[in-house]
Amino acid sequence: MTSFITLIVLFGLLFQVYYCDDSERDCPSLKDADSLSQTQLLQRLTHECRYDRLERPITHNDKGERLPVDVSVRAYVYFMQNLEAHDLQFKIHALLQLRFVDPRLVFKEVAPKRKQPILGETTLRDSLWVPHIFLANERDSSILGTAEKDILTSISPDGTVIISTRIQATLYCWMNLKKFPFDSQHCNTVIESWMYNTTELVLHWEKNSPIAFDPEMHLTEYMMVSFWQNESTINANMSDLRHGAFAGNYSSLSFTVHLTREVGFYLMDYFLPSMMIVAISWVSFWLQADQSAPRIMLGTSTMLTFITLASSQGKTLPKVSYIKVSEIWFLGCTGFIFGSLVEFAFVNTIWRRKKNVELKKINSKYILKSTLTPRLARKDMGLQKSRSCSSLDNNSSTQPSYNNYLTVHNIPVITTNNEDEFPKQPNGHFKIDLEAGDSSNNLSIADSSRSEQNLTYNWTTMTPQEISIWIDRRARFVFPLAFIVFNALFWTFVYVL
Repeated sequence: MTSFITLIVLFGLLFQVYYCDDSERDCPSLKDADSLSQTQLLQRLTHECRYDRLERPITHNDKGERLPVDVSVRAYVYFMQNLEAHDLQFKIHALLQLRFVDPRLVFKEVAPKRKQPILGETTLRDSLWVPHIFLANERDSSILGTAEKDILTSISPDGTVIISTRIQATLYCWMNLKKFPFDSQHCNTVIESWMYNTTELVLHWEKNSPIAFDPEMHLTEYMMVSFWQNESTINANMSDLRHGAFAGNYSSLSFTVHLTREVGFYLMDYFLPSMMIVAISWVSFWLQADQSAPRIMLGTSTMLTFITLASSQGKTLPKVSYIKVSEIWFLGCTGFIFGSLVEFAFVNTIWRRKKNVELKKINSKYILKSTLTPRLARKDMGLQKSRSCSSLDNNSSTQPSYNNYLTVHNIPVITTNNEDEFPKQPNGHFKIDLEAGDSSNNLSIADSSRSEQNLTYNWTTMTPQEISIWIDRRARFVFPLAFIVFNALFWTFVYVL
């Protein structure tokens, strides 16, 4: 009987020891945590009996209300690639740091002697709850280096968790190219909570140096003027799949960089060459109007060269619907080159005319009017050809021979109202006497039929070749002056307006 009782006692002790060990095995104790290694302490802190990595940290206020997790964010940018205008994107390499407090990971009470944080890499991060965030304006992103090397996780004795990740991301930047290449751009990097809305998680920038840039970072085409950060809330509805089709308000962070384009490359490779091409097209004005081959060759070659220059610059830009400043410049220069071609066609057409042109005065108004409008004969306009006083007695007048010289006939203008004032001559004409010293003498010219009484004007005869040369000479000054005015207006708009 005694032996039987002894067996029962032994069996109970074994049963108690078995279940105690099983309980200890299911939820390991945190006693003597100071003597545990870093891995052992982490395993006990994150054991499933104490820690659920699928559930966010839970904290309460004084009223017992559940509070959202505050996640502080810091970004350190050490590389930024130039904006790619044709794709409206840019690339950055940055260190993204997230900091939050998880009360379940506090070990300062169970291990008071352990002052250093627990450090680890991807394995440590995978065993913890981490906030799910994403870059809202990314095209693609990835972790730099290897997954083990470029993720650093730190757990402080007070439960503060810091996760640092080196990432590279290609981000969209909706550029405004109206003033290209004198434009400035504002490019954003937007960080948003993806899974948790503002009732569960709130993002904040760190109070001290939330955004930092590597002092050795340099951009070739742009210069960074300034940057700033912002905190906001994004409202998502059921039609917005960006947040997994969950409606609500989501916390969002962003930092913006203000970049201005360096124009030195464009001045040397586009603007100065285009000015030289336009100036070369003016050489045509120094060639005679009948030299068709060299003037046509010069005009077409400058036009084709300029079109090639403009198209090479346009290949680097997206096809936008609005007009850019660079397009205004190229259109203006194209207009000047085209104008030199039109001027050659105009003077060449005049050069090949056969008849001389009679002008009232030698100025731009009458010369252009005589070349642009059909010329009426002066006898059709009721005007007689001017002649000297000695030729008035001769009834027959001969047409002057063709020459390349300017012929001017200047006589005083004389009018009269009564033919009886002059004695009639045998040939049917009237004798005319000029009163000396009178600057407003009156003269009446009447033929035998007395059918017309007309006023006499001063007329100048110019050959078509003289008119062509006159127009070329004026073009040598008008085109450069107009181009200077165009440049003044263009650069005023670029740098002042």
